[in-house]
Amino acid sequence: MTDTSTNTTSTSISRMPNPAEFVPELNDISAALFRATGNRSVPRTTMSLVHLRAGQIVGNTYLTVLNTGFLRKAGEPEERITAVSSWQDAPYFSDAERAALALVEATLQPAPHGRERVSDELYAEVAKHYDDKALATLTIAVGQISFFIALAVIGKPQPVTSLADEQWD
Repeated sequence: MTDTSTNTTSTSISRMPNPAEFVPELNDISAALFRATGNRSVPRTTMSLVHLRAGQIVGNTYLTVLNTGFLRKAGEPEERITAVSSWQDAPYFSDAERAALALVEATLQPAPHGRERVSDELYAEVAKHYDDKALATLTIAVGQISFFIALAVIGKPQPVTSLADEQWD
């Protein structure tokens, strides 16, 4: 953030200290979620695309920067990373990736009045691209990012491109 009166750059600080310092079980939960989604039934790139889209939906810089970093480290082209926010009409995504992106959007956004968030039609479309194990894994990946959304929007950790970087003040 730049202060226009002095032209200096300041770093925003987290709202809270690292919650794992107070609730150490958080590290176990995080590790378990990463193990559960790391079974290779869904490509890691797809999960990062889903997590990036979730960060965009909730408007969280920490999640968008982190998952953009994961995608860059995986060698994803900038066009694909940039187009996640407009994936519906972008030519860079497979049908399976589109189904996964539609699933995270349906899960995180309000449904039209009187309709389910995840319709039977959407579920059927996702199931066309993912077997039972992959569909369960993708569902857990959406739950995983939902878990981290609460920490990110409430605690406001520092934007980082790697989980090894200092996230909490």
